[in-house]
Amino acid sequence: MLLRRFFFCEKGAAAAEMALITPIAMLLLFTSLEAGHYFYSEHQLVKAVRDGARFGARHSFDEVNCRSGGTISSDLQTDIRAVALTGALANGSEERSGWDASDVAFSVTVDCPDPSTVPEAESGIYTEDEPAAVIVVTATIGYNSLFNGLGVLTDSASLRATQQATVMGF
Repeated sequence: MLLRRFFFCEKGAAAAEMALITPIAMLLLFTSLEAGHYFYSEHQLVKAVRDGARFGARHSFDEVNCRSGGTISSDLQTDIRAVALTGALANGSEERSGWDASDVAFSVTVDCPDPSTVPEAESGIYTEDEPAAVIVVTATIGYNSLFNGLGVLTDSASLRATQQATVMGF
């Protein structure tokens, strides 16, 4: 009789259900927060390389040209890195929080397409003597997990972004 009453008693059913659902609810909560942080970090990196490429594309053909095999002045490379890292030129305030120059690997290159492969109708203001120089900014940074991984994500996770912009020669 006592055992039968124990099996059919519904007191504490809500507490038992809560104990069963709590781990799943916590997992969903922390996974959502981590995913949001990951996408925010990725967005910041994409924005940084886009800002750097756009800044570099607004320079003269003397600083970025394809005549000498795709060269870019070292001063301009330094300025592009500064704009991508901080959002401002040298001595700018730190716009992107948590970034250190030693943590981000930047690469600034010039891509010079073969002018003979570009149809004449699409060449625009560029000529065979002065083909369209394209600045390519690439950055890689280690991803810092919001919860330091909790054993799931390790320090080996990294974010990488690349942006291209055609030099306008202003």
